[in-house]
Amino acid sequence: MSDSSRWFLYMIRCKGNVLYTGITTDVERRFKEHQAGKGAKFLRGKTPLTLVYQITVGNLSEALKEELRIKKLSKALKEKMIKHHTNIHFSE
Repeated sequence: MSDSSRWFLYMIRCKGNVLYTGITTDVERRFKEHQAGKGAKFLRGKTPLTLVYQITVGNLSEALKEELRIKKLSKALKEKMIKHHTNIHFSE
């Protein structure tokens, strides 16, 4: 059962070893939607899809900010996050 006040950030590896980053309140449901070709146009036709990373990020506002931050990271840093299942933060 999904708690709509709790948001998750996830990454999916797709064809060509490309990483897709998204947010949702229900990772399992969203991943199934992606596999069915629904949702993000970016993933259509890029099967196979593999869910490689997910973390809880809080409310919608926090999730949107974190999604934008992660999307700006280099692929190497995203791969490091996946390998060590950590979130990378930089001091400002």
